[in-house]
Amino acid sequence: MPIYEYEVEGGDCTICGGRFELRRPVDRAELADCPLCRKPVKKVISQTHSPKILKPTSISDAKKAGFTVLERRDQGTYEKL
Repeated sequence: MPIYEYEVEGGDCTICGGRFELRRPVDRAELADCPLCRKPVKKVISQTHSPKILKPTSISDAKKAGFTVLERRDQGTYEKL
């Protein structure tokens, strides 16, 4: 189920905080009112969060993370580094 973000149309709210997230099935209709304060809400497009790789992963970083690093030597043979 995706997570949808909603925002109260009248501004801030002391009950719900003015903005909230809700997990809803895709086939359900869009939410019209806040479930807590009953004020009208609108759906907000949220940012996607993806991991950023700042530098290429080195062999030592992979070993520190617990991975076994193998290097291909010949057809079908690998050597552990």
